[in-house]
Amino acid sequence: MPACTTNPHVLAGVIARLNAPDYDRWAAQIRATGGCRQPIHLRGKVEYHDQATGRLLHRYTTRHEPDGILRLPCKTRRASRCPACAEIYRADTYHLIRAGLIGGKGVPESVTGHPTLFVTLTAPSFGTVHARCEKNGRVLPCHARRNAETCPHGHVMSCTAKHRPDDPHLGEPLCPDCYDYTGSVLFNALAPLLWKRFADSLRRRLAKLGGLTLKDLREHLTVSFAKVAEYQRRGVVHFHAVIRLDGPGGPAAPPPPWATTDALTQVVRYAAKAVSATVPAYDDQPERVMRWGGQLDTRPITLDGDLTDQAVAGYIAKYATKAAECVGTLDRRINPLDNLDAFNLREHPKRLIAECLRLGAIGDLADLRLTNWAHMLGFRGHFSTRSRHYSTTLGELRAVREQHVRDQEITTGRLPLFEEDTVLVISEWTYAGKGYSLGDQIIAAAITGTRIPDMAGGAR
Repeated sequence: MPACTTNPHVLAGVIARLNAPDYDRWAAQIRATGGCRQPIHLRGKVEYHDQATGRLLHRYTTRHEPDGILRLPCKTRRASRCPACAEIYRADTYHLIRAGLIGGKGVPESVTGHPTLFVTLTAPSFGTVHARCEKNGRVLPCHARRNAETCPHGHVMSCTAKHRPDDPHLGEPLCPDCYDYTGSVLFNALAPLLWKRFADSLRRRLAKLGGLTLKDLREHLTVSFAKVAEYQRRGVVHFHAVIRLDGPGGPAAPPPPWATTDALTQVVRYAAKAVSATVPAYDDQPERVMRWGGQLDTRPITLDGDLTDQAVAGYIAKYATKAAECVGTLDRRINPLDNLDAFNLREHPKRLIAECLRLGAIGDLADLRLTNWAHMLGFRGHFSTRSRHYSTTLGELRAVREQHVRDQEITTGRLPLFEEDTVLVISEWTYAGKGYSLGDQIIAAAITGTRIPDMAGGAR
């Protein structure tokens, strides 16, 4: 039994809930949340009226629910906050990505014949960091140098350790004082702009390759994509993207004959090198130009082999539920008045956060909103995005799931069957909190088979 159940107040809460007359309904609500760690509490009602006569056909109110509230899943994408809801988001993202590769969910199967690449855009180097290197299945020394230089701060720029995959030193600089923390934070802040300019450059280059103007390109070709951001252990983001060439209007039509996989590869490489974003001058610092790193990876996606549609969809979906936790930062916003020493952070993420707060206080950099996004180490873009014509949407997938739940409610008699066109629905809802009491946490974990989160946000 978890140690927290020895607390008499927690035990009293468990006993009171188990003996409550409405326990069965409470347990049904918990099962309906799918194991959500921090369900949202709503208080209110929904009424169904006949549009022609105004007669009340059906009313649902939380007044008769346990605690007078309705519990709904939080629907977060972040696995560090709620694994159950993040798993639903991951599965939806997987099907969204895969549909754009093999068809289905409104995408024709002929899309498998369209030129498609899996592209990885990386960040430049901001200093030497500890890394795990492998060759032919053997782990190599991190940075073994016979005549390694000694940096101005007295650190020998060499590391002969063979790091384990879970080594906390991975991603940390060999010399923190030599590491460009300013550049790392500013790159994260400008990464969304770099991606936008990369996509724009891609279209312009394709238009030139086809002998078209940019305006006329949409009449012959559509560039569809889906991407996800991933944090490297050193604290900078890079993007994984599926980029596909379609005919005008989307995947229903093939692209023109000149738009081949080789042409797309050439255009991607050109655009990655061509684009840049400028950090304005501030204080006594000059303008600074940010570009993508030199490690550009472009690989075609196939139906068999190493890089299949399943592998790509699984890879992107996995990172869609993650954030910067691999770096060791916090999973919440940071107040500029917070004492970073009180958060038990490793030195590397703490210095990245401190640099965000320092730069965020500079007026010339206010547009980057570095203070608000210090917990994300400066990155403020969407983690997972798609173009309009890539495939289905998360909203459409959720709508299908909601319709399935509604059909079940009608089948079991909890909701009457109405003609939707003849019914007026009036809803009144107010937010009433979220999460569980400690006693309810224990019972909910037993009902759903999930782990119990501790007070520090972990689980046991």
